[in-house]
Amino acid sequence: MVKHIVLWNFAEGLSMEEKDRAGEKMKALLEPIKDLVSGAVELEVIRNHLSSSSCDIALISTFESLDSLMTYQNHPAHVEAGKYVRSVTCNRTCMDYEFASK
Repeated sequence: MVKHIVLWNFAEGLSMEEKDRAGEKMKALLEPIKDLVSGAVELEVIRNHLSSSSCDIALISTFESLDSLMTYQNHPAHVEAGKYVRSVTCNRTCMDYEFASK
């Protein structure tokens, strides 16, 4: 199994309302891709409002294999979603790691 975690901050200059709308749109664009990619186990977009966080929004996903992750990353729906995500975010951080399923 492969865990794929991506963290972003929203682009400077966005109002709280714009950040809320952007977060909802990111969720609407990214989460349904799980049903389009074979081997995608879980895909969740989380908007974090806690002041203790250093990032505004996260994508936490699980894939059956590295090949499944690569399929997801190259899927046309992900590529299209990425265009929007890049337009409203900055400071992207990513961590992928393999783990044994329970």
